Amino acid sequence: MSWDFETDPEFQTQLDWVERFVDEEVEPLEHVLGSPWDIHDPRFTTLVRPLQAQVKERKLWACHLAPHQGGQGYGQMKLALLNEILGKAHFAPIVFGCQAPDTGNSEILSHYGSEAQKKKYLEPLLANQIVSCFAMTEPQGGADPKVFKTRAVQQGGDWVITGEKWFASNARYAEFFIVMVVTDPDAPPYQQMSMFIVPKDAPGLSIMRNVGLADEPVPTHGYLKFDGVRVPAADMLGQPGEAFAVAQTRLGGGRIHHAMRTIGQAKKAFDQLCERALSRTTQGELLADKQMVQEKIADSWCQLEQFRLLVLRTAWRIDKHKDYLKVRKDISAVKALMPKVLHDIAERALHIHGSLGASLEMPYTDQLVLSYHMGLADGPTEVHKVTVAKQVLRDYVACPDLFPAYHRPRAKAAAEAKYRHLLG
Repeated sequence: MSWDFETDPEFQTQLDWVERFVDEEVEPLEHVLGSPWDIHDPRFTTLVRPLQAQVKERKLWACHLAPHQGGQGYGQMKLALLNEILGKAHFAPIVFGCQAPDTGNSEILSHYGSEAQKKKYLEPLLANQIVSCFAMTEPQGGADPKVFKTRAVQQGGDWVITGEKWFASNARYAEFFIVMVVTDPDAPPYQQMSMFIVPKDAPGLSIMRNVGLADEPVPTHGYLKFDGVRVPAADMLGQPGEAFAVAQTRLGGGRIHHAMRTIGQAKKAFDQLCERALSRTTQGELLADKQMVQEKIADSWCQLEQFRLLVLRTAWRIDKHKDYLKVRKDISAVKALMPKVLHDIAERALHIHGSLGASLEMPYTDQLVLSYHMGLADGPTEVHKVTVAKQVLRDYVACPDLFPAYHRPRAKAAAEAKYRHLLG
């Protein structure tokens, strides 16, 4: 039996370079640029493209992809160690070619796309020549796909889509949308929907408005309307009724990658909390010398380290089993913990910074809102806790007796019977 918590020295050298690069070259971008997905902004070309070239030269571009797709084929353990650094900076994922929702959409296209679709959409997406959108949730039931209303009706060789989608990630800048719609309302609930590729300029597709989050410089989550949008049957991804299976291709990996990057955000807030505690004096002593501040630091460190270890173990298990379903409990656990870890550490950092921490001159209010968003995106926290509980309970059986086997009187009687011949 062997346990190892050390990183391979050669890969650690890469990680050391990434950390310096992100700190010195990537983090400053968010203070002079708008959205990381606005790739046609001339300033993006000037500032970001040279950094992407350096990443490619170091062979760190799109490391989640297989070598034949232009990546390094890293397993989840290596990706975890890399992503927790990238999580510190808003522009880091796109500089390293691993930004959501494009990563998940590229996985879908890799698994289900035709050769023509891969040529038209996947290749430029992997090269970051374009960006994409994933449109799944709807205004009346974001957390429950079984109440989706957006329909596609077959007409000849096409499908015609009518309905609305809500909070469609990255809609503002996307060249194409991957859309989940009802194609057979009479089928069993998880076989009613199909997935389609819809180009941004499809007649009948419009963005009614863009919805923003507190941590976004530009609103990018679209409220979409599909008014008789005609899509060729060849642009269905997978078979009719397979939308849930297609979606799971992106969701399992996406959830663990969000958790990895959350470590970076939480660590950033924790580092600032500690520096502030050592820098600020009140009532004649440093904040760091006050026991209630020490408690905040200790709680934050313990919380962050526990979460990081669970994320790393989950990544290791994904690499071991090569099957997200076998690690479903672990993925749901990190997804359920993720919002609280970021919320708690950001809240403590905000508090220790006083009025400065509550102001827009510091990132903590953004991080708090982001933590709430994390508790909703890719399934609400409650759903993931239910999944964890159900998966855990599969390893247990009910006791048919009135009193359980571990009931003390029963255990005592069993122990006395076991040792009677020795004790007399």
